Amino acid sequence: MTISYPMSCTFNPASPKAGYFFYGALSMSTTGKTNAKLLLIDDDIELCELLVEYLATEGFTVSAVHDGEAGVDAALSGVHDLVLLDVTLPKLNGFDALKQIRQQSDIPVLMLTARGDDVDRIIGLEIGADDYLPKPYNHRELVARIKAILRRGRTPLIPEGTSRTLQIDDIALNLANREAAISGEPLELTATEFLVLKTLIEKAGELISRDDLTQIALNRKLTLYDRAIDMHVSNVRKKIGTRPDGSPRIKTVRGSGYFYILPG
Repeated sequence: MTISYPMSCTFNPASPKAGYFFYGALSMSTTGKTNAKLLLIDDDIELCELLVEYLATEGFTVSAVHDGEAGVDAALSGVHDLVLLDVTLPKLNGFDALKQIRQQSDIPVLMLTARGDDVDRIIGLEIGADDYLPKPYNHRELVARIKAILRRGRTPLIPEGTSRTLQIDDIALNLANREAAISGEPLELTATEFLVLKTLIEKAGELISRDDLTQIALNRKLTLYDRAIDMHVSNVRKKIGTRPDGSPRIKTVRGSGYFYILPG
């Protein structure tokens, strides 16, 4: 069952549970409608009520479900723009839910993980999450991450007067519809992975720092101990594989960044 919480529920920042989701001073000013529909998948109903009300003040329409199976069904319904997915869920954990979602959809997913649990973050990104945020988190950071992910899918990829197709080796990216192909076969990429590959191909032969790639592909700054961009590059590398002659396509410069190796 999907629940859309009414705005009549009371957000109490003094609640002991509020601190699990949020820290820092809360400013509840309304910033205007974003027209974005979010799906929250979390088994803590009280926390969902708090989060749904807060995000409503930021202009989002949020629905919530409380187990993994219902979450998968709701995520695949086609009515949401982004999923907020907790890891620990009944019936189907967050990782398995994400696997099922990714089998049929590239809807953006922001994983909510326990603070300091690097394993959860890495697994989530490997499976196909667009980003992660550890609990407890600053409410402004949550909204910033949501907006950054949404912007990735809405920002035009084709500046006026440029080509609609980007191609290197046997890889072709259609910038108009964000579709990718390799050797003529469809290449399934998330929106974030598409931006990572697009950036690397556009700057083929040129080293791109982790900071710059994070800013371009994730639309945010690189933070301390942040491995999100590394996992996205790793996912892209696995999906595109090596060249037909077995040579690598993407090179890692340890401590610096990545570059797409120009064809020999």
